[in-house]
Amino acid sequence: MVAKINIGSNLYGALAYNQEKVDEGLGKILGSNLVFEPADGQFNVLECMEDFMQFVPAHFRTEKPVFHVSLNPHPDDRLTDDQLADIGREYMEKLGYGNQPYLIFKHEDIGREHLHIVSLRVDSKGKKIDSYKEHERSKEITEHLERKYNLNPAEGQKCSEQWELTPVDVSKGDLKKQIAAVIKPLASMYHFQSMGEYKAVLSLYNINVEELKGEVKGKPYRGLLYSAMDSKGNKVGNPLKSSIFGKSVGYDGLEKRMAKSAERIKTKNLKTHTLKAVSEAKQGSQSESEFRAKLRQQGIDVLFRRNDEGRIYGATFIDHTTRTVLNGSRLGKEYSANVFNDLYGGKQEQIQEPIQTTNLSDVYKANAQQENNHSADNGLGGIFSILSPEPENHPKDEMPLPRRKKKKKRRYGRQM
Repeated sequence: MVAKINIGSNLYGALAYNQEKVDEGLGKILGSNLVFEPADGQFNVLECMEDFMQFVPAHFRTEKPVFHVSLNPHPDDRLTDDQLADIGREYMEKLGYGNQPYLIFKHEDIGREHLHIVSLRVDSKGKKIDSYKEHERSKEITEHLERKYNLNPAEGQKCSEQWELTPVDVSKGDLKKQIAAVIKPLASMYHFQSMGEYKAVLSLYNINVEELKGEVKGKPYRGLLYSAMDSKGNKVGNPLKSSIFGKSVGYDGLEKRMAKSAERIKTKNLKTHTLKAVSEAKQGSQSESEFRAKLRQQGIDVLFRRNDEGRIYGATFIDHTTRTVLNGSRLGKEYSANVFNDLYGGKQEQIQEPIQTTNLSDVYKANAQQENNHSADNGLGGIFSILSPEPENHPKDEMPLPRRKKKKKRRYGRQM
């Protein structure tokens, strides 16, 4: 199990990230501590923020009061929701957060189950939670949990953290670093035979890649541009040339990778697992959502490409178990885009949002207004300025703390 700890000053950003997964049907709340957990499971950012803020005093000195950790079991580990929740609670207890408010989320967005836990690094008295050798203590805790729950150990595995790919989050900024952290290990881990298949698996991690072809001084030129995407698939920020990430993720490097992938898929018969899973899911599903759910249980994501009329013109399957990306036509004619268009084309099922879902932009406006009211009424503006949401175009995940007024030194004795 690998733990990744992030600290910051934007509680709203951490909660909103997890809310998106819940609203998309790719996540759910497994447990909570000192935070209200709705019985119907409907997650509301504003209500959660209010619970967290009731715990925190109006003023504290910690610049980064938000704690956000992801706990990533090995893809081969099979754990129930109750076991995952127990792991999350025990991890927080041993790390010193047992008396802190926190929420435990399970994500299933990248072909494997993993946890996200959001908490505060400041206690009810405004004192910072002890973070001395936090990463070393975290590693000791995960090793203990591996032994207790008989998990695959992270220590000693080849490139143990390579499978721990995190989707790009545009709200966190530094898109170049986030993109590099995904495309380099992904290109070496996954097997794909075309740029279309490579583009499909990148889209799971909110990354887009475009091909560039032309002539420079009379010589043919081929290149790639990488861009980050938001949750709706829109490109964000400036495109980045592949050359800044290295040759392995450039055009020539990927062509060599695709040739090796084709040979390995054939010699190792890697498409067998995907074909069997897709065939069984297709036969036993009455709807697209059921088809996707059955595939996800087998560690497979499916990407349907649709035109404006809703017609499916492409189908790609990403098998995270064998690390293989296959267009439907490679599995056989009965799995081509035309077949799936007859089944699901023109009637794409949108994931229904909870009845009381909070719109992120509305939350920002509401909190901004609430901040003004609190600042005028009871002086809580300081806490809202740290934990309230940022405008969507803000490049960083940090918000400045209110400046503390310096106390005037009292001067004793006779003044001249």
